Amino acid sequence: MNLSIDFGNTRVKAALFNKHTLMHAKGYANADEFIKDLSAYSEANSCIIGSVTAAHDKVIAALNKKIKCLDFSSQTPLPIKNLYQSASTLGSDRIAAAVGAHNFYPNKNVLSIDAGTCLKFNFTNANNEYLGGAISSGLQLRFKALHDYTHRLPKVILDDSFDKLIGGTTQESILSGVINGIICETDGIIDSYKKQYPDLVVAFTGGDTDFFVKRLKNSIFTHPNLVLTGLNEILIYNS
Repeated sequence: MNLSIDFGNTRVKAALFNKHTLMHAKGYANADEFIKDLSAYSEANSCIIGSVTAAHDKVIAALNKKIKCLDFSSQTPLPIKNLYQSASTLGSDRIAAAVGAHNFYPNKNVLSIDAGTCLKFNFTNANNEYLGGAISSGLQLRFKALHDYTHRLPKVILDDSFDKLIGGTTQESILSGVINGIICETDGIIDSYKKQYPDLVVAFTGGDTDFFVKRLKNSIFTHPNLVLTGLNEILIYNS
């Protein structure tokens, strides 16, 4: 059994795989919460950790007492060719999402979009080469920034039923700006990719996936555990 762990900016996600098959996946608020639940992964005999924070060190220490753990880095060999020009600064979640998309759609032009704290676009071409993509502010980050970096704008909570273009109050104006802005941005980026790659496949993942699925005009495929799947494929490739 393989254990994949993804340390994101907000949460820790872990999954148990039987070779290429996902058996179990779960999210945690932090590293300590995951360590308390280590018994749930007692069947694992190999492990990989991808992290965009420094919070994973204690988990590696805990796991290394039981199983060998691969700390995924820019030096780790990949099942796809990485053509990113600054590979040492490439987030583990971005390249893992690209590998996960490649696993589901090999030899395809694939745009994987991870909608979490940040909105991340990652493109792998039909030659199985990772070229890069884009990073933007995620949904909640946009609400937070409008409140934190202004003097009078209120902190607005997402109203999933909101569907107005014209906001009649300050709260509605923020909802309109954030919701319509992020949807138009995402659809626009997908459209731009499609102009260059008409056969493009779009794979969506991340905590805000459901929000986008309801609103995007473009056709997408959803994969809730795309990053974890990519990490597992990287682990298998390095076995």
